[in-house]
Amino acid sequence: MSKTYPLLRCLALYREMPWRFALTATLFAVGNLSMAWQQWLLGRAIHDVELGKAVVAHSDGTLDYSVALGWLAILVAIAFGRGVVQYLSGLMALIIGQDLLFILRERIFSQVQHLDLAYHREHGVGGMVTRTTRDADKLRDALVNFWRQVFETALLIIATVGMLCWYSPLLGLVPLVITLAGMAILVSQTDHLVTLDRAVGQAYDEVNQNLTEGVSGVRVIKAFSLEPSRIADFSNQVNAFAFHSRQALAYACSHIPLPQIIIALSHVWVLAYGAHLIGKGELNLGEFIASVLLANTLVLRVEGIGRVMQVFADARASAARIWELLDAKPGIISGTEKLPQGELGVHLRDVGLHPAAQDNAILQHCSLDINPGEIVALVGTTGSGKSTLLSLLPRLLDADEGTITIGSDALGWKNIKQLDTTDLRRRVHVVPQESFLFSDTLAANMRLAKPDASDVEILEALRLASAEDVLRRLEYGLDTRIGDRGITLSGGQRQRICLARALLSNASILGLDDATSALDATTERRIIDNLRELKQSQGRGLSLLIVSSKLSTVLLADKVALLAQGQIVAVGTHQQLAQHNSIYRELMGVADGH
Repeated sequence: MSKTYPLLRCLALYREMPWRFALTATLFAVGNLSMAWQQWLLGRAIHDVELGKAVVAHSDGTLDYSVALGWLAILVAIAFGRGVVQYLSGLMALIIGQDLLFILRERIFSQVQHLDLAYHREHGVGGMVTRTTRDADKLRDALVNFWRQVFETALLIIATVGMLCWYSPLLGLVPLVITLAGMAILVSQTDHLVTLDRAVGQAYDEVNQNLTEGVSGVRVIKAFSLEPSRIADFSNQVNAFAFHSRQALAYACSHIPLPQIIIALSHVWVLAYGAHLIGKGELNLGEFIASVLLANTLVLRVEGIGRVMQVFADARASAARIWELLDAKPGIISGTEKLPQGELGVHLRDVGLHPAAQDNAILQHCSLDINPGEIVALVGTTGSGKSTLLSLLPRLLDADEGTITIGSDALGWKNIKQLDTTDLRRRVHVVPQESFLFSDTLAANMRLAKPDASDVEILEALRLASAEDVLRRLEYGLDTRIGDRGITLSGGQRQRICLARALLSNASILGLDDATSALDATTERRIIDNLRELKQSQGRGLSLLIVSSKLSTVLLADKVALLAQGQIVAVGTHQQLAQHNSIYRELMGVADGH
């Protein structure tokens, strides 16, 4: 049922705030029940006027207004009280609506952080942003309208129909049947509205994705003078979004009037049947007027549901999209074991990875040994699976077959699927080629790896990454804000800062996914020499797996692993591979034996 009616699951979120929910529900109940009571009292007052009791003429010609003034005071007091209650109930509804919006967005963001990279690659940034913004906002609107339209209307139907039945059973039951029939038609139309709004949501995803790429890729766009074509593409997507939105609105506008007309017939019934009852003497004038007022209130309130039916249809589609995300199960489940303290190595045995949407395997039968403290270069043509293999080590992706173990002969070896992922990723760190820095200070970006790191530790990490000159050029040193994605820094500076951040985490195994591609050979050699000296200077050895296509980088490694068509086809030193492997010689551009 929860998957069929995703909007009901959102209503269940009210249990996060039980006292406010109970208070708001009570205020709405008091406000709507008092409306029926107010109209019933108005009928009694009119009946007193009809009988000549409201204003009494005495024999001396004076008029006694005490009864009329009493009724006036009672009705004014009830109206004032209802106004206060309605204000408080509306305010509470808005407050808990905002609280629910916060809860939803927090859960979405948390889920996005926990889902694995495979899910993100499949769904893209635009869909995530849309669910967090547009879809969550639509749910908030629906939840607020739930109080004002659905809950209030249900209470009002109970109160008004009950009061009308008090006067005469048929006077109340017929409007109830008519109202329920009209509402059933309204509800039956929402399925198509939901389908239309799903198309609107998908179009909005594409708009969001294009906008995100247009902002983050502005350098590429300007470099190739792509502004006109990008603007044209964006305009086309906005027009598609507007087209689907107009379709949804047109359907709502053309189909909602029919049930509203049916619901309005209950007003006609009360007028006609009420007049009949007056003629038979079974209903007085005050009760008739009260019945008409009750019917009028009922019709207007139910018609209000029709006017917001588009909101509920939109919210139902948005709720389905949000719960699709929240119900997604992470493909990578954390183990519970911890890695032992000390130098660590890696063993890969017949590792394979087969994406569900592709026939060809990305990796197959990959076996490799990285000893503790060893530097291994991983080389291969573009698309051979180097980055994918590197992502397996901290379990950013999971292998479909084979085993990966981490440890040493002295400390023992552990299967990474049995390890706690937080501990694993603290000890096994991968620095991607894309150097991502947040729009914050240099110190804040560094402390992402180690929140309690001192300035001395940060400076040492920058020294190891040969980034002291970057720090010297910054106006405010560690407190300098480095802009969105590190835009104020060059590519090489960003790479060294990201490498320093990884070193600050005290990782035992470090993967560099072409993370030194923007560095010159001298700087690169200085960094590798610094890392080799870690054992002597700090007493800890660091195992390195470096993905690179630069010969200068490969020459710094202890051994080289050659990856071709998803398989590790050769492992050895540079001299061995250059002498015996033609694929390696062609890839690195070296002569036989060099």
